[in-house]
Amino acid sequence: MQIVLDIGIVLLAYIIGSIPFGLLIVKLKTGKDIREVESGRTGGTNAMRAAGFWAGFFTAMLDILKGAVGAWLGMWLTPEHPWTHVFAALATIVGHNYSLFLPQRDENGKFKGFRGGAGGAPSVGGAMGLWFPSILVVLPLGALTYFTIGIASITTMAVALFSSIVFAVRASQGMSPWAYAWYGIGAEVLLVWALRPNIKKLFGGNERVINLSLHGWLKTKREKKPKD
Repeated sequence: MQIVLDIGIVLLAYIIGSIPFGLLIVKLKTGKDIREVESGRTGGTNAMRAAGFWAGFFTAMLDILKGAVGAWLGMWLTPEHPWTHVFAALATIVGHNYSLFLPQRDENGKFKGFRGGAGGAPSVGGAMGLWFPSILVVLPLGALTYFTIGIASITTMAVALFSSIVFAVRASQGMSPWAYAWYGIGAEVLLVWALRPNIKKLFGGNERVINLSLHGWLKTKREKKPKD
């Protein structure tokens, strides 16, 4: 009976993660389909490109919340099963990246899979759900990464790494189960898989750099410098 409950929790977390807040917010604000803008992803970064700062901000906050809800659901229904908490949190990332509500078809109508985001915001939310104060570590470090390196894909992958470190330290002190430390590792695998096109651009030197970052400022300064 327990295994049935655990599977049900994970499936419900996947459905929660599948809610495409970015698509809904951009559609309500501009009438655009976010899937037809830039990267085509439904996360906060692309919502910002499609409909401005506040659309991106609210998309990110709601995506963080659904990650947390997945973890809280597992903790509430099966408090003695930490691996269920971890898999529920990971399921929200899977739902976000491959939304049940966003099937993709080719020009012949053939099913090609599901669309969604890259998973950065729900991965932060999952960590917050497993241990709420983690947000006070992961978010500032994520913001620091974003505004220094200035590359969204690197920031997205970094937040899962920060989560792993936080939970590994807590587990080593006996403050949380070791299963939680594996949450960050699982999230990292999901994020890297989703960001394969961006990683290819990174190695090719073609990934977008935001101008408001230190990296972006230095890059702009170098480009404006007169050549001899």
